[in-house]
Amino acid sequence: MVKVRFAPSPTGYLHVGNARAALVNFLFARSQGGHFLLRLDDTDSERGRPEYEQGIYDDLHWLGLTWDSTDKQSLRSARYMDVAETLKTAGRLYPCFENEDELAAKRAALIKRKLPPVYDRAALSLTPAQRAAAEAAGKRPHWRFKLSDGAASWQDLVLGGRTVKFATVSDPVLIRADDTPLYTFTSVVDDVDHEITHIIRGEDHVTNTAVQIDLFQAITHAPLPRFAHLPLISDGDGGKLSKRLGSVSLRAMRKDGIEAATITAYLARLGTNKDPAPLSLDELAAAFNINDFGRSSPRFDPKQLLALNRKILHGMEFAQVRDRLPEGATEAFWLAVRGNLDMLTEARQWWDIVNGDIAPPDVTPEEAAVIAAALKTLPPEPWDHATWKPWVAETAAASGAKGRALYHPLRLALTGEEQGPEMAVLLPLLGRNRVTERLSRLVV
Repeated sequence: MVKVRFAPSPTGYLHVGNARAALVNFLFARSQGGHFLLRLDDTDSERGRPEYEQGIYDDLHWLGLTWDSTDKQSLRSARYMDVAETLKTAGRLYPCFENEDELAAKRAALIKRKLPPVYDRAALSLTPAQRAAAEAAGKRPHWRFKLSDGAASWQDLVLGGRTVKFATVSDPVLIRADDTPLYTFTSVVDDVDHEITHIIRGEDHVTNTAVQIDLFQAITHAPLPRFAHLPLISDGDGGKLSKRLGSVSLRAMRKDGIEAATITAYLARLGTNKDPAPLSLDELAAAFNINDFGRSSPRFDPKQLLALNRKILHGMEFAQVRDRLPEGATEAFWLAVRGNLDMLTEARQWWDIVNGDIAPPDVTPEEAAVIAAALKTLPPEPWDHATWKPWVAETAAASGAKGRALYHPLRLALTGEEQGPEMAVLLPLLGRNRVTERLSRLVV
């Protein structure tokens, strides 16, 4: 069975890059009838915070992404140490005593000679006596994984054939001096134990994947998972999106009024040759194909996202938004304004226009004359959407105005806005008393 995982670190709130990785893994699993694991890579005790962990759950629930199982790396420390001991016994994990300053000096010297800043494996040359002396001096070792000779190659489901020569990569540190394991190590142990079949993540992990393939094969004889590396999303200027770019955090987008369905529909096709469309998660899963993703970095386009949000809002029924509309809002109100909204939060503005007070707009003498004619021809209630047209016709006959000279002063007087929903549907919501009051105050 296909099994994938989304493995965020609770060191910050999710952003569109995280959401895309989660969504693509989710859709791939659902399209294959597979298993979607949510695993928290929560070994960073310094930056990890409970509110970030809860934020991950909340954001995924909001997007509609459900998982089949969960795990947390903080619960698996004993397992990581067991595997580390096995690697030590096999001679693949070796102790190193250099401090950060010494390592930085080595890197600087290599760069000065225009050589790749790869660790020189000096620690492998230490004798048992030298190691004992270092420990006696109070030094605690960190532990590096000895990479194999040669290279790692794989057929990437998105990027195609990939090869990374190990000579260009430093032996990775798997265990810190305080005995805490690093992501490179824990991630592979988890993938082995959870029997992950496909690893789908950003292309910034390509070199890391080569290292993890070597580590995977040192730990188990099980088949390697398949890999798919998605090109990273760029912003409008072509720069890579950052977790710290708050304007594209899920929390900010949600607060601004972007619909969850908009985000999933947009991100599901970002980087493919298919245009975003207002599709449900089930529809997206049914049409999902990992081969649709291209090899170039897709651009995150806020304007395109907003256009999709507008389209999704316009198709939403009252029952879908009732709980998020201003208190007292009716279905008639929603049907009147939804076609004019970019984001649901804008409904509040129109609710206040329909039910509250608006500042008297500035009008010209010619516009005031049209408004006076409208007041004189104002029909009695009851009103419905058919009331507007004959009333405007009578106003035109009484004032001689037509076109914009007729419609603009009426909209301005009744809503205070230059544009907005159709006046035919707003008029019954405003009611005769409010319309009379708003027209009367502008008549000279």
